[in-house]
Amino acid sequence: MEKLNRDQIHNRMAARVAQDIPEGAYVNLGIGLPTLVANHLPQSKEIFLHSENGLLGMGPAPAAGQEDFDLINAGKQPVTLLAGGAYFHSADSFAMMRGGHLDVAVLGAFQVSVAGDLANWHTGGADAIPAVGGAMDLAIGAKKTYVMMEHLTKSGLSKIVAVCTYPLTGIACVSRIYTDLAVIDVTPAGLKVVEMFGGIGFEELQTLSGVALLS
Repeated sequence: MEKLNRDQIHNRMAARVAQDIPEGAYVNLGIGLPTLVANHLPQSKEIFLHSENGLLGMGPAPAAGQEDFDLINAGKQPVTLLAGGAYFHSADSFAMMRGGHLDVAVLGAFQVSVAGDLANWHTGGADAIPAVGGAMDLAIGAKKTYVMMEHLTKSGLSKIVAVCTYPLTGIACVSRIYTDLAVIDVTPAGLKVVEMFGGIGFEELQTLSGVALLS
């Protein structure tokens, strides 16, 4: 298998997600890995990035030394605003999310089930965030929900599971999963492998995933 460092792998994942975002889409990038997608969207496409704290029209991350900490995303990271971008009240932002006005939400996850159930806000740890926040609104409100996550936990367990054991964010909401090992569609027939990375074979991916996959 190829040897890439963690940042290279994460950026490859982000670039792969960016390929699937169509012209004219309104997109929310969740906290964590999904924020990297903004840096890989082609300038040739007009894509509108939304943040639940009240921004529409975000651009890529600012250059070092050019950060404006009054301009941040929902994860409190400094962002840029493209020409024509807008600020608005968080109530209006959540109305966009809940009203079906977002085409795509790209979210991180702790677990995704074979049925497309999503668990991405709580693991039971003492330092876990206290509430689900806007994640459930995004997962259910967006027309498509993509998950971007590492395939395995730090202990080597698959994050793709038969049934989620962590508290759910949304039920049957995930349509596509992007990991460091593969792109996988959630379909009525099961999990279908679309693409694999790093020289991994289907049988190895199947073993690491621990759930049935379709080739």
